[in-house]
Amino acid sequence: MSPARPPSDDTELGSSLLGVVARLNRLANQRAQPPLPWAQARLLSTIEVQGEARISDLAALDHCSQPTMTTQVRRLEDAGLVTRTVDPGDARAVLIRITAEGCRTLTRVRADRAAVIDPLLAQLDDADRAALGAAVDVIRRLLDNAQTPK
Repeated sequence: MSPARPPSDDTELGSSLLGVVARLNRLANQRAQPPLPWAQARLLSTIEVQGEARISDLAALDHCSQPTMTTQVRRLEDAGLVTRTVDPGDARAVLIRITAEGCRTLTRVRADRAAVIDPLLAQLDDADRAALGAAVDVIRRLLDNAQTPK
């Protein structure tokens, strides 16, 4: 076993970034009034990003059991936010897809959360807002690159 290395600047940056993003999310979650529970909003967002997905894939992404995911999907389906379709590659499986109403609901959730953060951003000067905007672009590129198979 190799000796522990002192944290590098990159390690500290990653840890700091994750901590700040988590705090920002908690703030938005605590103060916003979403039209559906946070777990369902997060799942709806995952489905939007993934496109059509099997329940087993959604369960793996959310680190939960398939029965737990089935229950969550059923709640979204009962609310008209997702639909099930037969998987054309396997007639025994279903694919979960976000509906137009699901997209509208997700837009409301995001707007409610942004409404918590926007007044804080308004307190920043132009240079800080520009720096933050540039940082968001960098984070978006990092996430896009993480999704690209190597």
